[in-house]
Amino acid sequence: MSKGLGTTVGRSSRRRILRLAGGGITMAALGAGLTGCEDELATGGEGSTPPPRSASPEDGKAPADGQAPEPLWTKSTSAQTYGDNDELVAVDGVVIASGDPLAAFDGATGEERWSLPDGAVPGAPLLLGDGTLYLESGKYDGSVAGYVPGSGKEAWRSRLGKEYRQPRPVAVDAEQVYVIAEILEADGSSHTNVIAALNSGTGKVAWKEQRDLGTEQNGVHAAVQGRYLVYTDFKNNLTVRDTATGKQVWTHKTTKTSYGPFAIHQDLVIVPQGRQLQAFALSDGSEKWSVRTEEFTAFREPSLLEDVLYIADSARTLWAVEPGTGKKIWQSTALEDASAQVPRQFVKVGGTLYGATDLDKQGGIHAFDAKTGGLRWTFNDKSGDYHSWLVATDGKRVYALHGKKLHALPA
Repeated sequence: MSKGLGTTVGRSSRRRILRLAGGGITMAALGAGLTGCEDELATGGEGSTPPPRSASPEDGKAPADGQAPEPLWTKSTSAQTYGDNDELVAVDGVVIASGDPLAAFDGATGEERWSLPDGAVPGAPLLLGDGTLYLESGKYDGSVAGYVPGSGKEAWRSRLGKEYRQPRPVAVDAEQVYVIAEILEADGSSHTNVIAALNSGTGKVAWKEQRDLGTEQNGVHAAVQGRYLVYTDFKNNLTVRDTATGKQVWTHKTTKTSYGPFAIHQDLVIVPQGRQLQAFALSDGSEKWSVRTEEFTAFREPSLLEDVLYIADSARTLWAVEPGTGKKIWQSTALEDASAQVPRQFVKVGGTLYGATDLDKQGGIHAFDAKTGGLRWTFNDKSGDYHSWLVATDGKRVYALHGKKLHALPA
């Protein structure tokens, strides 16, 4: 499966606005755009997370008192993130957070390896494919660029055309970069948008298809699986296109939280929709399985790691599910027992599952036993920053971004 899974493009989204509101920004300042949006945030209880300890646990195992490990290093960054999963990546010995300038830090030492002014639009996804980091140009010049992650050197650049405004990468595979761009009218306005594929070798346009009137170029999450390009958007659409031609294979109207990240497993796309977690066949959109959580409870964003689907719900239950069948492997109430925040993004190293939360109080980076869902410890930097936590790993360390603070934790 390609990188770029669960990507969001655009400078803001409903989910981001909800996160900012949860962080203490007044609803009045956010305007009327929240009307009708589902509040996905699960609030935590009172109290504070234990402070970092002076000695790190071995092999991700928590010490007897359950306190978190001390960071291996902490750096201030230029990060400007909005809480989407593809704004922090670890690859080729470096860790990179979306921001201006775009900067890469040595994973082992935290020393800056390279910096790129106007390298990317803050908050835009960092898409990895075939050893290249693909970015929406921070110069707003209508180009899409590819860089060598370890050095920051430009390796590829492409433009969709003058009749389109600011193509935004949404997904990438070994052969193509998939972008969405506004279609410009004669007066410079735009009412429609196009989805297109750029050849990742030559930069030439492989195909382009105009999307339906009323669709938006912002808020798209996308992924590629074989011959299928899959994406969701703010208009509650789940759409599959043929990667070779761009032709639409099928589309479904979805509900509730379908504008967020989803997961792909073999020939299935798995989408959370409020109480329901549904799997559809990529070939024809037929439903293959469905799981429901408790009444008045909503599923959060899923993560597929080593053929296990991990997902939390707003009742603070953590699930491990077989992605091919929807069969429950285990459920854990450890979050509820600890009055801890619900994670929405996961990475896994060895026998430990790490989850990043939205809200800061009683949140941060949770470490779970991947076999049972037991909560081992929670790391929090005590900054009180309202930004969502982001987590990434290179298999040796776990990187936690909170606002402009980047921490490296032992894995």
